[in-house]
Amino acid sequence: MTVRLGICSTAHLHADSYAAALDDHPDAEFVGVTDAAADADRGRSKAAEYGVEYRDADALLADADGVVVCSTNVDHLDWVERAADAGADVLCEKPLAPTVAEAEEMVETCRDAGVNLGVAMPLRFSQPVLNAKTAMDNGALGDLQFLRGTNRGKMPGGWFVESDASGGGAVVDHSVHLLDVVRWITGEEVEEVYAEADTRFHDIEVEDVNLLSMTLTDGTEFVLDGSWSKPDEWDFWGDATLRLVGTEGVVSIDCFDQTIKQTRDAGDPGIKSLYWGSNPDEGLVDDFVEAVAEDRPPSKTGADAVEDVAVVEAAYESIAETEPVAVEKSELTAPSN
Repeated sequence: MTVRLGICSTAHLHADSYAAALDDHPDAEFVGVTDAAADADRGRSKAAEYGVEYRDADALLADADGVVVCSTNVDHLDWVERAADAGADVLCEKPLAPTVAEAEEMVETCRDAGVNLGVAMPLRFSQPVLNAKTAMDNGALGDLQFLRGTNRGKMPGGWFVESDASGGGAVVDHSVHLLDVVRWITGEEVEEVYAEADTRFHDIEVEDVNLLSMTLTDGTEFVLDGSWSKPDEWDFWGDATLRLVGTEGVVSIDCFDQTIKQTRDAGDPGIKSLYWGSNPDEGLVDDFVEAVAEDRPPSKTGADAVEDVAVVEAAYESIAETEPVAVEKSELTAPSN
């Protein structure tokens, strides 16, 4: 079965890789791109770059079986609700929303409309992450004792550093990837978070460094550095690493370690790292295509993503109050009695 998929907004830089994956997928027809009225020129430029038609939003949503939302964080709610009203399944760029209230509204809207809502967490499709999950599922590590993760990257600039468009800085942008991986691998939730953040590397209005110290529901401690701390001239965009320490073993993963280093004296001089490993974005799009075809939720559901937003919200509260904050469990995902 071939499913018809489009992209709503090209504000997020990940739109390029999702478009490439859609275009190459044998079971998907990439039916077009749309954007907010104020950003129509950007949308038309991207549509031409992708080799697809730029379309009116209502027309695209009426024609598509599903859409990938790549807007600014604060616009996720509007795009998801429009897609739900049109009956189109949705894969929304992370984070689902800047606030728990908006995230819950999106989940409820999609449930009421009978459409499936997923969130883009491509690291679930990274082979090192899959191997770590297998080790955990098989009990190879024994009882988990400690986790340490990093998701450090270059400062992205643009709307990512404008709080009224992003909802925050590096915390909201970078902590959710490894947070999702840990919750998925361990099956545990974050019970409490103590966070510190600052702006040290760049002249921007939001935080560029942060450290989150979290306690999982089984008592395991999880420390995460999700900072925009890589220099602009760094040879690769950033990292995503995780170390899991158990009573019977240790697993360390680096999701983007499969690179070739290239040094040149002419043209574009310097050291560059070229990634050659498996493409997590392709795995993400594969899952969404299958989900739409099978009328099932994608791997990362909207309801599950509400919990990530709750941790981020608690982290910002902890930063403001300089003390640990308990993470409130969403009623949408709380286990039934």
